[in-house]
Amino acid sequence: MIEVSSHHARLPSSPQLTVFVVDDDAAVLGSLRFLLETDGFAVRTFRSGTALLNVGSALGPDCYVIDYKMPDINGIELTGRLRKSDHDAPVILITGYPDENISARAATAGIKDVILKPLLDENLVKCIRHAIQDRPRA
Repeated sequence: MIEVSSHHARLPSSPQLTVFVVDDDAAVLGSLRFLLETDGFAVRTFRSGTALLNVGSALGPDCYVIDYKMPDINGIELTGRLRKSDHDAPVILITGYPDENISARAATAGIKDVILKPLLDENLVKCIRHAIQDRPRA
């Protein structure tokens, strides 16, 4: 395994945070996996909302990154299904379709942030870290 250094160094004793990424575009999944793993996250990717829902509730991430526009279920609907299944991890919605209606609907659904593709790099990492830090603990 190749060690990739990151300017966001973490203490060795801190637990690794897990992010689930859902996007129907394999290239986007690959680049987001690389970006997030380079920054120290454990990443699990899913090609559809259905694939994520089929995993069941046993394994929950610290944060979800979900694409808005997917063929089987959109990101806002997927977030609603996750919430009904008691998945309370923060959700960051990514979209290539800038639309203020999406942002308003996302906020109503309890989505933490909406980020436009392709501007995902450091902005996404910051949003994930803030979302996890701001998450209410049980």
